[in-house]
Amino acid sequence: MKIIDEMLNLDLLTHEQHVQISAWIARSSSPDEILQMPAPLWQAVERASQTMGINEDLLRPPSLDAGDAVLG
Repeated sequence: MKIIDEMLNLDLLTHEQHVQISAWIARSSSPDEILQMPAPLWQAVERASQTMGINEDLLRPPSLDAGDAVLG
């Protein structure tokens, strides 16, 4: 839900889209139910995700450089 809120704050979703998407997620009891979201809402989320670069972030390999962090 935090990402959906950020999409609204960045004006990537309309207020109405945000309300509808948030309500759909809130009443869904499983990821499979979320995937049943109506196509226009999914398209809005996909456009906003592309603008935010979310897909690229998810596909980026994890950084193995911990800098000066001490593990142990």
